Amino acid sequence: MTQAFPFSAIVGQDDMKRAMILTAIDPKLGGVLVFGDRGTGKSTAVRALAALLPEITVVKGCPVNSETSRDVPKWAGIETKETHALPTPVVDLPLGVTEDRVTGALDIERALTRGEKAFQPGLLAQANRGYLYIDEVNLLEDHIVDLLLDVAQSGENVVEREGLSIRHPARFVLVGSGNPEEGELRPQLLDRFGLSVEVRSPDDIEERIEVIKRRDAYETNPKNFLRRFRPKDREIRDRILSAREVLPGIETKRPILKDCAQLCVTLGADGLRGELTLLRAGRALAAYQGDTALTRDHLRAVAPLALSHRLRRDPLDEAGSSTRVARTVAEVLG
Repeated sequence: MTQAFPFSAIVGQDDMKRAMILTAIDPKLGGVLVFGDRGTGKSTAVRALAALLPEITVVKGCPVNSETSRDVPKWAGIETKETHALPTPVVDLPLGVTEDRVTGALDIERALTRGEKAFQPGLLAQANRGYLYIDEVNLLEDHIVDLLLDVAQSGENVVEREGLSIRHPARFVLVGSGNPEEGELRPQLLDRFGLSVEVRSPDDIEERIEVIKRRDAYETNPKNFLRRFRPKDREIRDRILSAREVLPGIETKRPILKDCAQLCVTLGADGLRGELTLLRAGRALAAYQGDTALTRDHLRAVAPLALSHRLRRDPLDEAGSSTRVARTVAEVLG
């Protein structure tokens, strides 16, 4: 089986890589929405980051990737305490998927052959403690997207149908990608994603050449290519793990909280989700950079990721959302 393309070998797309790293440090950020051209490395970045992270410890045979035997749901019927290491899961959610396939449902085969009511786990169970990737999220049915966002926020999947009443943990980082030319997400759903990124095909000839060279080298001799970038990937992984440890201790002073609130008020963002995400993302970046306190520099760096998709449409302002955020950041933070 061919290993994933190295995360550190991805050329450019710095905002996308930064957003992915921040969600790996603090999964509670609420996932990442990546909008842009096809062939810009969106799915490659998700798989590369998951492959870069340490393997997770899982009870053998557990359908929800439980770390210890006491975490295994009773309905799973697993009695072993034996564990093994597995790569961080990355589960693809296809277009046209049914709700039963996502959440899980009655195991029809067991019901017909044995007359037993048993639960057949869905994609949410497989994605627990990993990543759930949705390509063309803007083309997915709204009720499925609503369901996914609710579960991603609560960390629990609840299934009550056909006489079944099932609960199981579903803690995953939701990553959605799509092309805005094929349809936009509703504003209510946009706001529920923690971070958003716009990616474009590079205009610089030298950068495009480097993309071609690296992809060709990876496909021609993957072992040598992986060996070349392994130290850089290991460095990113170590920084992520270190950031996870120090994240709870990042100092946040009142003036910084005021900055978060003022940015969102000036931009006209609805609700308080913008402030909270901005705060979380800033802390995660501070931890990743080895800083002990959240500063305005951190807010400047993460504001476009946390706020660009939360803006109300202004028919009198033709500037893009990223430009409006940058303008407001300069106005509020100096």
